[in-house]
Amino acid sequence: MRVIVTGGAGFIGSALVRHLVLERDFEVLTIDALTYAGTRTSLAAVEGRDNHRFLHADICDPAAMEQAIASFRPDRIMHLAAESHVDRSITGAAAFVQTNVMGTFTLLEAARRYWETLAAPARTAFRFLHVSTDEVYGSLGAEGLFHETTPYDPSSPYSASKAASDHLAKAWHRTYGLPVVVSNCSNNYGPHHFPEKLIPLTILNALEGRRLPVYGTGANVRDWLYVEDHARALDLIAERGRPGETYNVGGRNERRNIDVVRKICRVLDERAPAAAPRETLIAFVTDRPGHDARYAIDATKLETELGWRAREDFDSGIEKTVQWYLDIAWWWQPLRASYTGERLGLAPALVDVS
Repeated sequence: MRVIVTGGAGFIGSALVRHLVLERDFEVLTIDALTYAGTRTSLAAVEGRDNHRFLHADICDPAAMEQAIASFRPDRIMHLAAESHVDRSITGAAAFVQTNVMGTFTLLEAARRYWETLAAPARTAFRFLHVSTDEVYGSLGAEGLFHETTPYDPSSPYSASKAASDHLAKAWHRTYGLPVVVSNCSNNYGPHHFPEKLIPLTILNALEGRRLPVYGTGANVRDWLYVEDHARALDLIAERGRPGETYNVGGRNERRNIDVVRKICRVLDERAPAAAPRETLIAFVTDRPGHDARYAIDATKLETELGWRAREDFDSGIEKTVQWYLDIAWWWQPLRASYTGERLGLAPALVDVS
């Protein structure tokens, strides 16, 4: 099996690459532009292996994508490359539209042209997996879950750009017949997570004795999915998912943000004791503009149709995650030097449309 993974030096992408190379022994071409959130160090476990190659390229570059696909001749393309941080999208939406919308368009076109050259058996077997987010569905109230048929209602520039890319992917299946499958996942956490997101930022700030910012009252709820469980789900969806279908991937681990932060504090206090309980570092800060109240995924379709189950619950996953950051400081320390945890996304930037 020959697989292209875009965004494979990022958080979820690198987990997928490690799974495909080390657990499945597939031949993998990782494509990544190596922006601030992508680093080759996340691929250290697969570097030098005969079944892994790396290409430093941008999915928005049509010539580079066509050349990469034509020369590698993949059986699957698993598309994870994206700008993904909501806060950054508030003050820099243009990059999200460029990468998430135009980059997906560019990749879909390159994949379609390649797919159309394949002989019948290979054409039938080929898959393009477009990896997306539950944020495209908007915000839930206190009850209910996101289903694959939930209407889209994005709230942020990030989620709007991902919604647009989802629609493109599905349109390329309906219009051109490209065998596209779409996945929408809940919030991921685990090793190799860039320290701008809630869980890694809280871990590292707590280790350094810095304040632990919590948006609003901390009542916003997310469904947490351990990244290695997600990687297994993506592999399964690409292998057995039906073209034209959407599969939601969720951990069934709903937690309020404040409870996530408090859990991290308790685990760190046990494993790396400090002079005072780390919960004393919690600071409630101005909420994010357009902050969705609650996300929760119904993964029944994935579980019943394809047989996937999450192996980690939130308690086991967060303990593994905290321990990883304690043990693997060489990975996050260089990133911490470039991003020290400053608040992002407080006020929208002016957009130059000239």
